[in-house]
Amino acid sequence: MNSTFQSALNPDSLQSLFTTLESVVAGIKEQYPSDEKIQEIAGTVDALKNEINHLQTQTKLLLGLAETSQLVNSSLEIEAVLTSVMDTIIQITGAERCFLSLLSPEGDPEIRIARNWEKESLQSEEVQFSHTIISQVVKDHQPIMTTNAQSDDRFAGQKSVMMYQLRSILCVPLITKEVCIGVIYADNRIRSGIFDKSMMEHLLPFANQAAIAIENARLFQQIQLSLAEVQSLKQTMDNIFASISSGVLTTDDQLRVTMQNASAEKIIGKPADEIQMAPIRDVLLFSEALDSCFTHVMTAQESITGMEMQMQNPLLGQRDVRFSISPLKNEAAKVVGTAMVLEDYTDQKRLQANFDLFERMVSPAVIAQLQNRTIETGGERKTISVIFADIRGFTGYSERHSPEALVSVLNRYLAAAANVILEEGGTIDKFLGDAVMAWFNAPIQQEDYLLRAVRSALGIRAVVNRLNQSMPEEDRLSFGIGIHSGEAVLGLIGAQKRMDFTAIGDAVNTAKRVQEHAGAGQILLSESVKNKLAHQIEVNPQPLFQAKGKAEPLSVYELIALSSWGTP
Repeated sequence: MNSTFQSALNPDSLQSLFTTLESVVAGIKEQYPSDEKIQEIAGTVDALKNEINHLQTQTKLLLGLAETSQLVNSSLEIEAVLTSVMDTIIQITGAERCFLSLLSPEGDPEIRIARNWEKESLQSEEVQFSHTIISQVVKDHQPIMTTNAQSDDRFAGQKSVMMYQLRSILCVPLITKEVCIGVIYADNRIRSGIFDKSMMEHLLPFANQAAIAIENARLFQQIQLSLAEVQSLKQTMDNIFASISSGVLTTDDQLRVTMQNASAEKIIGKPADEIQMAPIRDVLLFSEALDSCFTHVMTAQESITGMEMQMQNPLLGQRDVRFSISPLKNEAAKVVGTAMVLEDYTDQKRLQANFDLFERMVSPAVIAQLQNRTIETGGERKTISVIFADIRGFTGYSERHSPEALVSVLNRYLAAAANVILEEGGTIDKFLGDAVMAWFNAPIQQEDYLLRAVRSALGIRAVVNRLNQSMPEEDRLSFGIGIHSGEAVLGLIGAQKRMDFTAIGDAVNTAKRVQEHAGAGQILLSESVKNKLAHQIEVNPQPLFQAKGKAEPLSVYELIALSSWGTP
């Protein structure tokens, strides 16, 4: 159809042509008022006028609905689109008001859009319509039209029709997939007869399109909400995943890494771009044992937990790693990959080794008490009994043996002495070459701390004698032991990164000097220890001696044995 022909069929063009024709006929009628043929032509012109007016109305309706149909189907912002649709319907139908009502999940009609002829949204108190008509349309899935509801027998006695003075009403259902989801309701409370059957028939297809658009918009909104929930959940899971201190790796059924967290990257020592989708064998540098673990998980569909391995980290060096591997299954319970949890326990292992060493130096009872106490830097003044035990003749012995043999023998003697001290509840301060230093009554108070020190010295002598029976005569060694009691300051001494819990004071120095004066197998006590134990020990007085760093000579006593009073 060419543009000239289209222009000829345009209602506005026809109206212009008809106006010209009407003027000509009117002039002829005035010139020939009694001519019947002229009157017949004039009647035909009036009929054409009515047809053209109807055609013009229908064309505007169709054009308006076509435009709004295109608008409805081109956007998912359904609220704004349908507001425009309501305004268009009012404009092309002559309605005073237009409502779009959607059914709630309970099946009750709820007004979503309410517009008037001035293209304004109606206030709640202005939303007055016939619930009966809407309910009937929803129930029957059929449109209802009335040119004058006040005189329509179908609505006689309906309170809303009478109360709101409703006249022209047009209500069409919104149907999608044979389900009515709401209605489009238009009315005019002033004029009658503004709607006709043709208008209703044209509005029905549009209502069906609007119903599909509304349903699509609902689905789109649900998808958006679901997507937002999924994104929020994913963000939460990503945050949790990133905050897990253990490394987490997942693989597909070909054992290629599909996901890893930051902790896994740190433990492995490789960035994400080197890990992602790489074979797990290349990422972890498989051993045969680890390869068999993954094979077992994939084939037997069983988890493996609590395994350990050593891993070479390019940045941190060799690391001790615990790991567990579990099968990943889909909704059909089919194995689609694996999940691996890695835990770098290198530092924990070192701490445990240090603690194990501490346990070998301090009695378990003291450790149990220390776990519930806070030891502050700076120290605490305490009265303690200090014991020094030094191997006699070790310098000459070392000249006759290799370093490896020296270490082996030294450890046997020092371990024997240390075990006796720990059994008595003592705290081993340190090993000084071939000597051991320990004390009693700290950090846990011990009422019999002096007696414990004495029993330790006697126990060391006894255990060394038994040890010597199993040693060649030329390898037999003995301890010289010294014990003193007095005040000392106990606390953490050293730098921030390296501190020792030790005792400092004259009591420590005096105990060391007493030990230096003791011979092989001899136990010497200071005068303060001898006086405090009184009748609990048997001693032999020794000559005074001038200790290094002391202004006055020291009185010492050789410990022979415990008396009956000191025997536990």
